[in-house]
Amino acid sequence: MSETSALVHKYAYRRRLPHYQKAERALFVTFRKLNREPLAADARDLVLQHCRHDDGKRYFLHTVVVMPDHVHMLLTPTCDPEGWPYSLPVILKLIKGMSARSVNRLLGISGPVWQDESFDHVLRSDESFGEKLEYIRQNPVRAGLVVRPEDYRWLWVAEIK
Repeated sequence: MSETSALVHKYAYRRRLPHYQKAERALFVTFRKLNREPLAADARDLVLQHCRHDDGKRYFLHTVVVMPDHVHMLLTPTCDPEGWPYSLPVILKLIKGMSARSVNRLLGISGPVWQDESFDHVLRSDESFGEKLEYIRQNPVRAGLVVRPEDYRWLWVAEIK
């Protein structure tokens, strides 16, 4: 069993929920900190960097916002060399694992940073894509952190080509 296959099976067992993913379909993903203590500014910088790291490699990142205690992403997985879309469990394992290591190193601590579970939703239409994109953009405004989305340092939106 390959490492990727083992990871997918381990993830599926832990979640005990079916995970559906369609090729070339955008996914709305949310994952939360293990505790509610907010991430410091420099820790959010690291998390944003890790979310963007595989953009164009394992997924196309449309937008991401790193809030004090959670992350929202809108992404479309790309295909591996065999033509299969990279699985969301693999993508999230990389993002959450690498960002947790960086945050722990920064803060001089150890242990889990993120909850095991995440929320994900396959988008069904262009309309829901636009709605989710705007939801993510407005998240810092709704939380009272900024007046305009553009003023939030940990919001990244891909340029529309």
